[in-house]
Amino acid sequence: MRIYEGSPRQDWEEVLRAVGSLADRERLKELLFLELDAGFILTGLALPESGTWSESAVLTERTYELLDEQVAQLIEEAAAHRDTGTEPHPHVEIANYYEQALRVLGAWIDAQRPRTVFFFEQDGAFVVRLLVATPQTTGHQLAEFTKDEMLAMIAAAPQQRLPASEAGATS
Repeated sequence: MRIYEGSPRQDWEEVLRAVGSLADRERLKELLFLELDAGFILTGLALPESGTWSESAVLTERTYELLDEQVAQLIEEAAAHRDTGTEPHPHVEIANYYEQALRVLGAWIDAQRPRTVFFFEQDGAFVVRLLVATPQTTGHQLAEFTKDEMLAMIAAAPQQRLPASEAGATS
């Protein structure tokens, strides 16, 4: 995977956080993410632009090919608009869900140091397939994160970013 081979990409946490910000802005759900040699494919179902969500709402499938240069731009845009807040997603009921969920998922992926990444999301839950190579073996790993697990990872993330001396302090 080029993230770990000196590419211009930062790391999975920042890359996926930026992709999640795009998904939030475009009002996507039911994401599919596939890594390519020069970038990524992101597909999702777009919620209606106006009005309120209902089960009878017409969803439109959208596909984005995100080349490395576009991902770099997304990272810059996401950083500039961070913490501006959007309306909550109907199926997870928190604002900026994908930005937050993909950031914590990216941090988990960074710890695995995979060569390739593929995942899909359904109703806030994620199934991830990684190609992991070690000097001894190469193979795919599968992981599943339920919506409740994702919400717990999001809730725990700020505490994990604190220095160890501050993490134990109470206020």
